Amino acid sequence: MYQYLLFLIILGCWKNTSAQFYDIYISDVGNFNLGPWQILKFDSNGENPETFIDDHLAWPQDILFFEQEEIVLISNFNTGTIATFNSESGEYLGDFASGIGGPTRMKIGTDSLLYILQWDGNGKVKRFELDGTYVDDFTEVGVPQSIGIDWDSEGNLYVSSYTQDYVRKFDSAGNDLGLFISTDLAGPTNIWFDQSGDLLVSDYDGAAIKRFNSSGIFQGNFITGVGQTEGVAFLENGNILIGNGGTSSVKQFDSDGNYINDLITSGAGGLTNPNAVVLRYYDTPSALPTVTSPSLELIHPTIGRGSSFHLIPHPEIDFYELVSIDGRKTFTIQANKAAAWHAEGLHSGQYLLVAHLHDDTTVSQHFVIME
Repeated sequence: MYQYLLFLIILGCWKNTSAQFYDIYISDVGNFNLGPWQILKFDSNGENPETFIDDHLAWPQDILFFEQEEIVLISNFNTGTIATFNSESGEYLGDFASGIGGPTRMKIGTDSLLYILQWDGNGKVKRFELDGTYVDDFTEVGVPQSIGIDWDSEGNLYVSSYTQDYVRKFDSAGNDLGLFISTDLAGPTNIWFDQSGDLLVSDYDGAAIKRFNSSGIFQGNFITGVGQTEGVAFLENGNILIGNGGTSSVKQFDSDGNYINDLITSGAGGLTNPNAVVLRYYDTPSALPTVTSPSLELIHPTIGRGSSFHLIPHPEIDFYELVSIDGRKTFTIQANKAAAWHAEGLHSGQYLLVAHLHDDTTVSQHFVIME
């Protein structure tokens, strides 16, 4: 018990002495196929811009960090490749995958595979192992000019088509379930489900973020006064960051869609046209003082969506405690209720699961809830 209390004390000191816990990375496509292209880095206040990567880019589309491997992946539209860079220096390391028809968005699924959208080619969603090994074309049919991806709470996959103005739905095996949304859209880009089960859609040419219910019926505009929206990220407090190409900025809204500010102001760091917004936590639970046991797995998988997590029972565990990256969300899970626990209702982010054992020692495991 002493070791865990020490952890909480150190966490509290760390929280009070550090003004931020993440950096913001922006893919800037400049003048689209003409460039110039760059990946910019800002602090959590939207300040102190740096050019993180400006070479081996070819109309970049998305950014994905693999922290344990110390690499970052960038999808390159023009070359059909997923390029690999060192996550600290930005040095180019080679290609993670190639032969993709205009890769756009990348997301890790609950099966721990990487899903990649194709703008061109057959339009099917491709899957890769996290080491770059090709798995398959997952979806039964293609989605032309696909550029937005998310899953609902039942594991169904949704993909938006920018030029066709629709969102198509697939089941968890990739079978086509038809068009989920076919009206009220004008150039959809990013899509995401909120905690109520509604689907939010960045409407690039429609100058709004639009809300649709679980049946795909238009409910109205969630956010207005935006233009050429592409790239979205979610803060721990529920605020939303939206890339706004019309003003070369990244706008911040609260969880109700109310405008707060331009967190990254127009043209900051040379920003021209944001199309991906990614948060990277640089102080993670794995970097904090914890007591770990590699032989005792507590949770599976360690990265996924809320309904995908399962606590692994061990007879020597009394109870669990859950700690968020910023220390604000903590609660206890009794060992006898562990089998029924799931992470629905928690915001995306990084967490530490601490197991308290019969002998008053603790073990812990880091896991990540995706958007």
